[in-house]
Amino acid sequence: MISNKAKYAFRALLAVAAAPAGESLTSAEIARRHSIPHKFLEQILLDLKKAGILESRRGKSGGYIMLRPADTVSFAEVLRLFDGPLAPLPCLSRQSYRPCEDCISEAQCEIRREFARAHEASRRILEARTIADALNGRPFEAIPAERSRAAS
Repeated sequence: MISNKAKYAFRALLAVAAAPAGESLTSAEIARRHSIPHKFLEQILLDLKKAGILESRRGKSGGYIMLRPADTVSFAEVLRLFDGPLAPLPCLSRQSYRPCEDCISEAQCEIRREFARAHEASRRILEARTIADALNGRPFEAIPAERSRAAS
């Protein structure tokens, strides 16, 4: 389950990415339009700015715009930013790996093996899908596992 912070980050990114080119959205506009608590949203937008995804503008036409094109921002990247590793078990994480404390053998662990299958399928989709894909309603096209691993 993703956190509210991640869900609100996705809503905000979709709103900013959907704005006409060069047009910025204020945090108040985003909060109002998408039912996001304003103070909470401000912190989320700051995190997205620090991550190099959004840019903020000051002044009369101030607000937030995409710093990177929406087709370069994956759902996995944003989810990791707000919720940490995608892996359901610490022994499956590529970035935050650690062995499970109660595990006798990773190679023989049935739990790890089954969750590894589910995690790999989910990770492939989240890595492949971008904010632009969601905005355009583009259907997911399965990526062969070999090609997905090469891109990781």
